[in-house]
Amino acid sequence: MISKLAHVDPSAKIADGVTIHAFAYIDKNVEIGPGCEIMPYASIIRGTRMGANNKVYQGAIIGADPQDFRWKGEETYCYIGDNNVIREQVIINRGITGEGGTRIGNDNFIMAESHVGHDTHIKGRCVLGNGVTVAGDADIDECVILSSNAIVHERCRVGRYALIKGGCRIGSNVPPYVIIAHNPASYYGVNAYIMRRENRFSEELVDDAAKAYRHIYQCGTSVYNALKRIEADIEPSELRDNILSFIRDNNLRIVGDTFNEY
Repeated sequence: MISKLAHVDPSAKIADGVTIHAFAYIDKNVEIGPGCEIMPYASIIRGTRMGANNKVYQGAIIGADPQDFRWKGEETYCYIGDNNVIREQVIINRGITGEGGTRIGNDNFIMAESHVGHDTHIKGRCVLGNGVTVAGDADIDECVILSSNAIVHERCRVGRYALIKGGCRIGSNVPPYVIIAHNPASYYGVNAYIMRRENRFSEELVDDAAKAYRHIYQCGTSVYNALKRIEADIEPSELRDNILSFIRDNNLRIVGDTFNEY
């Protein structure tokens, strides 16, 4: 159902089963997949490619022009997966070049007044609380929770199953499975509650994650030495390998590392 009071550009590709309410704005060069619902006063801007069964609430702007001086008006893109809920006044910028683009995966819940910058990638099953701000070129892995008013700076990475508490300012990389709190941001423990809700994480794996981060954050040694201790002390597993590879792939630079020896 497309309301006669909505603006839908003739070039937009709208799949079957899409509902577009009155006063919504659908720009040219937009694709919207089946089962989506676009609420009143929401705007889907050119270059947006939206999958199936997404719901975009009032006042949200998807595919907004990037807020970056490097963008000179090129045709760029914003990719939205399936089954996402995008609440009121959310702004998601598209990329700054024709390659890459901003990418939101599947089954994410993005709450009111959040902002996702250009070329940021958010994988599946993430929650962004009210007023979360994610700058450009950030990378948010699967099952991450960013609590209300958290700030993630440009080019930061957040590992899977991480929980960032409300109001935290993230200026470095957040390794997987941790809770980060306070300002300056610091390690607050392992995200055990969420991990236990997933059938793939046994109690032994949760304990391994806690042991790994004791080596990193609570033993007064460098990150380099902590990784060596983890390899010697913890049995190999996908979880252990995810922790080691994330930290090494980011040049040993992680949130809350005050020892600062590499």
